[in-house]
Amino acid sequence: MARSSGVGVEIWCIENLQLVPVPRSSHGKFFSGSAYIILNTVLLKSGSPEHDIHYWLGKDAKEVDSALASDKALELDEALGSHTVQYREVQGQETEKFLSYFKPCIIPIEGMFSSGPGHVNTETYQVTLLTCKGDRAVHVKEVPFTRTSLNHNDVFILDTASKIFLFSGCNSTIQERAKALEVVEYIKENKHGGKCEVAAIDDGKFVGDPDVGEFWSLFGGYAPIPRDLASAVPEQPDISTVKLFWITTQGKLCQIETDNLSKEVLNSNKCYMLDCGAELFIWMGRSTSITERKTAISAVEDFVRSQGKSVGTHITFLTEGSETALFRSYFDRWPQKVEPKLYEEGRGKVAAIFKQSGYDVKELPEEDCQPCIDCSGTLKVWRVNADEVSLIPVAEQMTFYSGDCYIVQYTYAGLEREENLVYAWLGCRSALEDKADAISHMDAIVHSTKGNPSVGGMSSRYKRSTAEKGIPDETFDGTKTALFRVQGKSLNNMQAIQVDQVSSSLNSSYCYILKTQTSVFTWAGNLSSARDQDLVDRMLDLINVCISHFLTDLVLIPAFAQLMHLPFHLQPTWQPILVREGSEPEHLWNAVGGKGEYPREKEIARFTEDPHLFTCVSTEGDFKVKEIFNFSQEDLTTEDVLVLDCHSEIYVWIGRHSNIGSKQEAFTIGLKFLETDTLIEGLSLETPIYVVTEAYEPPLFTRFFDWDSSKANMIGNSFERKLAILNGRAKKMEAPLGGSWKAYSMETTPNSYRSRSVGPNGVARSISPASSVLGSRLKSSDNRRFSSPPPIPTKLFSGSSPDLGDTAKGPPAPSINTTPQVHESQDGPNLNIYPYERLKVVSSDPVTGIDVTRRETYLSDEEFQDVFKMTRSAFYQLPKWRRNKLKMSLNLF
Repeated sequence: MARSSGVGVEIWCIENLQLVPVPRSSHGKFFSGSAYIILNTVLLKSGSPEHDIHYWLGKDAKEVDSALASDKALELDEALGSHTVQYREVQGQETEKFLSYFKPCIIPIEGMFSSGPGHVNTETYQVTLLTCKGDRAVHVKEVPFTRTSLNHNDVFILDTASKIFLFSGCNSTIQERAKALEVVEYIKENKHGGKCEVAAIDDGKFVGDPDVGEFWSLFGGYAPIPRDLASAVPEQPDISTVKLFWITTQGKLCQIETDNLSKEVLNSNKCYMLDCGAELFIWMGRSTSITERKTAISAVEDFVRSQGKSVGTHITFLTEGSETALFRSYFDRWPQKVEPKLYEEGRGKVAAIFKQSGYDVKELPEEDCQPCIDCSGTLKVWRVNADEVSLIPVAEQMTFYSGDCYIVQYTYAGLEREENLVYAWLGCRSALEDKADAISHMDAIVHSTKGNPSVGGMSSRYKRSTAEKGIPDETFDGTKTALFRVQGKSLNNMQAIQVDQVSSSLNSSYCYILKTQTSVFTWAGNLSSARDQDLVDRMLDLINVCISHFLTDLVLIPAFAQLMHLPFHLQPTWQPILVREGSEPEHLWNAVGGKGEYPREKEIARFTEDPHLFTCVSTEGDFKVKEIFNFSQEDLTTEDVLVLDCHSEIYVWIGRHSNIGSKQEAFTIGLKFLETDTLIEGLSLETPIYVVTEAYEPPLFTRFFDWDSSKANMIGNSFERKLAILNGRAKKMEAPLGGSWKAYSMETTPNSYRSRSVGPNGVARSISPASSVLGSRLKSSDNRRFSSPPPIPTKLFSGSSPDLGDTAKGPPAPSINTTPQVHESQDGPNLNIYPYERLKVVSSDPVTGIDVTRRETYLSDEEFQDVFKMTRSAFYQLPKWRRNKLKMSLNLF
C-alpha cells in the first residue's frame, strides 16, 4: 500500500481486493458495504511520529474485504516500524477515538465505495430519521421513518426537504441534545446548503406550537410514545474476571493461570489475548513474525464468534512497546516508559550528529519561557499563622519557608479588565492545620474586594511541632551553613532549593551555592550548562538583596518564580569562591560532611507531551473519568467538570452549570484524578492543581485551545447556546464581562482533603475561581506535540463542495516566481507570493522585508498545499500551537 505522506488522517478503501486512496474531500464518508483502513499520524514534541491505525468494517461489507482490511492494517503497522496501535471498528460500535477524527459525526451511507466519478442524486428528497447517541462522540444511525422508532431516552433528527426537526426524548441529557444540534447544523450546511429551517421539539410538548404539530403530522398525527423498558446498565469490567490467553502458532488459545498480571508474564516471542469482557486486546511480542500475528488475529476473531460475543466487540492490537494506558491498567506492575533516545542525547549533540551525516540542521532552540501574562503587576504575599495571615514586606517576598504556608495575590492589567490571580503555596513541612487554614484564607481573599488581612507572625504550629518532637529548628537565618541547588529556564524564571548539606545532594547536572559562616562557594557540575552558571550569578545578586531572608526550600513552578523575581541588581556583598566539579577544596568537603558519592549521569528532563482532556464524575464515592480525544473548546460543556492533564500540572475546569459549589470540591476532584492516574504516567499527589471557572479562563489554560472568547462568554446551558448559534442569536446570549477572574492552585494538600467525595451542592454563581498562571509560558511551537489536523468537517452528501484538497490528484508543479504575486492572507492583508525555498528559515536566498512570524502566508495556494499536505483553510482551522509546531517542522518558524 502507499506509504504515509505525513501528519493527519489518511484513508484507504478496499475496492476489487485492492487498496484505493480515499480523497480528503470524501473523508468521513463511509459506505456500509465497504471496508476501510484509516491511519492517523501525530508528530511528537521529540520530532518522531506516532501512528494509530483503524480498520472500519461496514455492516454489509464482504467477509473477504473485512479479512483483507485486517491483513493490510497489520502490514501497514509493520511498514511503520511496528509501533502503531490498531483498532477494529465495526459500523455502529465505533470507538470514541475513531469518531473524534470526523466531527461532528459520521453518517454511514448505504452502498459501496467507488473510486470512479460520483453522480448527483436528482431524485425526490428522501426524508430520513436519525438517532443520535452520545454526549461527546456521537453515534448517528438511520432508523425506520415510523413513530415506533421514537423513544424517551434518545435524541432524533428528522430531515425533510424544507425543515430539520430535532426531537429530544424527555430522558435525554442537555449534553446529548447539544451534540445532536451539532449534527443538525452539519446536515443543514452540507445537505441543504445552509438554507433550511430548524425546529426543536420537546418530548411531551404537543399543544400551542406549530412546529410540534407539523412534526407529528409527518408521522400521521400525534400519539403517545410507549414507556421505555428499563435499559440494562452496561456492566463495568471486573478486574478479577480478566483473563489472559497465550495464542499458539497454530491459533489455539491457552489460558494462563496467574493470580497477578505483570509485564513479566508476556514473552516477546509470543502473542497473547487479554479478555476484558466487552473489550479484547491482542498483544504481539516484538520478536513475532507477521504470519504469527495474522494467525493470532484470526484466532481472536474466531473466539469472538464462538463465544457469542457481540460483533461490535472492540478489539485493540498492540505491538510490544506500544501498549495503551488502558491495557497497562490491567496489570499490577508495569514499568514506566523509557524516554525517546533522540531527546536523551541532548539538543546540541543530536544536531551535531545530523550535521556529521550531511544534514543541514540547526540546534533545537532552548524552550522559551516568556510569561503568558504581564509580569509587571502588583504582588501581595501573606504568611498563614493559624487564624491569622500576615502581609509580608516587598523586600521579603522571595523568602518561602518549608514549614509555612502562604497566600499570593497577583494583580495585572488584562486585555479588557484588571485580572487577579490568587493561589496557595503549601510548605512541604508545614502543619496540616496550616494547610487547611491556607485554603480557607485564600477563599476569603478571593471573595474580598481589598484582601487586606490583619497582621500576625511566623507559623507557631511549625515552631511548636519541632519543639514537641525534639527536632532542632533548622530555619535558615543567613548565619547558618546551607546548600542550595539552583535551577531554572531564564534569569527571570529560576529557583533555589535548599537541600541537605551532604555530598550526596550534589548532582553533576546542576549548579549549587554553598553558604557557610565564613564564605560562599558556587559549585558547577560537569554536565551543567552555561545558562545554569548564569543563573547562579543572578541568584547571588538576589541573595545579597535578602541575605537575612534567604529562599529556603523554595519549590515553585516556573511562572510563580517569574512573579517573585526582583527587577534590579546590587553589587555583591559576598565574594563567591567559584569551584568546578573535580577541583573542590578541602574546606568545601568539610562543610558538607566529607567527600562522598553523588549522581554523575545526565539528568533527563521529561517531555512536555500533548495535554489530555477528561470528563470527571464523582458520585457516592465512585469516581469515573473518560478521555475526550482530539478535544477543542467545544468540548468545554457548561454542565460538566473537566480535567486537562498537562503531566506536570493539571487544570480542573468547572462549568457554570456543573454541580460543583466550592473550591474544596474542585481540589478534591483534582486529587482524585491524581490518585487515579488514568494514563499510568506516575503522577505525583503533589502535582500542582489549578482550578479554572468557565468564562474566566486564563491564558495559560486557553493556549491549549483555538480559543474564541465570544463562546466563553455565552450564557445558558449547552443546548440553549448551540441553538442560539444555529438560529443566529449568539450575540444575544453573550454575558457582559464582569469583574476580574480569580485563580488559585495548590502543590500539596492536607491528607484530610484526599478522602472527601464530591457531592452536588448546586452552582455558586458568585464564585469565579480560575486557573492560576503558575506554569511558565513556553512558545506554542515548542511546548506541545503537533497533533493531527482538527476533526474533518466532512462532506457526505452529493453536491457538497470539498473542504480540503483532493490528495488523489498528486502534488502540483513547483511555483517559480520572478515577479511577486499578491494574494489575500487568511489572517492579514494582501501579501506578496514567494517560493518556499526562499521563505524557509534556512534559505540560502532568504526573502527580506516580510513578517517572519507568518512566513506561510507568502506561499501560493498550490505550493501551500504541496508543502503542508493540506489546504490553507484546513491549516487555519488548527489551534495556533499546532500551526506553529507544523511550521517549525517545515522550517517556516
